[in-house]
Amino acid sequence: MWVLIVQRIAIDFLLHIVYFPVWWYTGGVKKAGLYCLDLLLAGNEYLAPDLWIRNIFVPMFGQTDWQGRLVSFFIRFVNIIFRVIGFILWTAVVIVVFALWLVWPIFVVYLIFALL
Repeated sequence: MWVLIVQRIAIDFLLHIVYFPVWWYTGGVKKAGLYCLDLLLAGNEYLAPDLWIRNIFVPMFGQTDWQGRLVSFFIRFVNIIFRVIGFILWTAVVIVVFALWLVWPIFVVYLIFALL
């Protein structure tokens, strides 16, 4: 009986080792991609550059005179520039995280064989 249990555990263990790369580059990539997409959407929601662009000509604090409109425009313009730069940097970070997800198993296998 113990032989059958150990045999079953060994076969199951070997099947998981063989199936792991298949899952990593199929279902795992899909999960990682959706997670990275959620990160991008969260960054867009947090920085909201599109909202600032839509409201670039709306006067701040109800200052409808020409000085208030001019100051509001320039403040929002600078704000849009920094938010777009921040979103571009955030997008780069998310792309690097996704690339690391893809490369990680290959790197681990390389290290295993390099240390032998």
